[in-house]
Amino acid sequence: MTQPWVEKYRPRELIDVVGNEAAVERLRAIARDGSMPNLILAGPPGTGKTTSVLCLANTLLGDAAKTAVLELNASDDRGIDVVRNKIKMFATQKMILPSGRHKIVIMDEADALTENAQQALRRTMELHSSTTRFALACNASTKIIEPIQSRCAVLRFTRLSDKQVTARLKHIIEEEKVDYVDSGLEALVFSAEGDMRNAINNLQSTWSGFSMVNNENVFKVCDQPHPQRIKDAIDACTERDWDTAYKILEGMWRAGYAGIDIIATMFRVLKTHDMNEQTRLEYLKTVGITHMRFADGVSSLVQIGGLLARLCLAAPAKQQGGGPGGPQAAPKARP
Repeated sequence: MTQPWVEKYRPRELIDVVGNEAAVERLRAIARDGSMPNLILAGPPGTGKTTSVLCLANTLLGDAAKTAVLELNASDDRGIDVVRNKIKMFATQKMILPSGRHKIVIMDEADALTENAQQALRRTMELHSSTTRFALACNASTKIIEPIQSRCAVLRFTRLSDKQVTARLKHIIEEEKVDYVDSGLEALVFSAEGDMRNAINNLQSTWSGFSMVNNENVFKVCDQPHPQRIKDAIDACTERDWDTAYKILEGMWRAGYAGIDIIATMFRVLKTHDMNEQTRLEYLKTVGITHMRFADGVSSLVQIGGLLARLCLAAPAKQQGGGPGGPQAAPKARP
């Protein structure tokens, strides 16, 4: 069975972690110091939170990391029984560790823990602080109760830049001898939105399914609205051609794409679209309002039609010449 590339190329040391240099540098300082505090790692998925903690655990514990690290996913194990049983039992176990080191509990999706489970976890962190350290990875640190936040150092992770994702994908492509074209690589980076795990999984899926990484194959695998078609619809709106724009987006809607995905792709295409800055800002505001309506549940083809109409109205008026078909010269004033 083929090993997932996301695991095969997962960093094993902190120096190999891509992006979020400030957070990773703090983890390196912890590794050099040898004393790990309780940690909260907050940020979007696929940015290296869990991987960074595992690298830190390997650096601190060496071979002992196999037995002295407990990794849990709070999305599955989110009740108070997990804290009372699994975590408490692990914290009370006797282990031989390097001098000055602690056992480590890594909890993914910690913001999915129920409030009762978080309260129990807070008490466990207090009782076993001399032997065990906790690393809580979450998307939003605000969903972690204040008593736990006050006991932890918080590290913020952000989405990776396109340049960072591209460099890592090129390394994997070279190692796996993948056939690709530049447009395919750009499509992978576009669809990933700074999520390295998403980018690597899409790369492997495209290569396994089509044996060629190009623009069309990537978007077939990702099953996202094609940004070029979205761009064509925006261009039609700038020409105040509502019929053409609506025909494009209606086709996407009939093909089964979710309205909110169409709107989200439109927003991302607009950010890099070559157009007048004032028009771009007006378009972004209009698309943002529609995105908010879709997020509130008002998702219909009528909303998309209305959005396109507002974009057509916001387009700058064409400048007409003074030749044939142009505006007539103003009549001279009578004396």
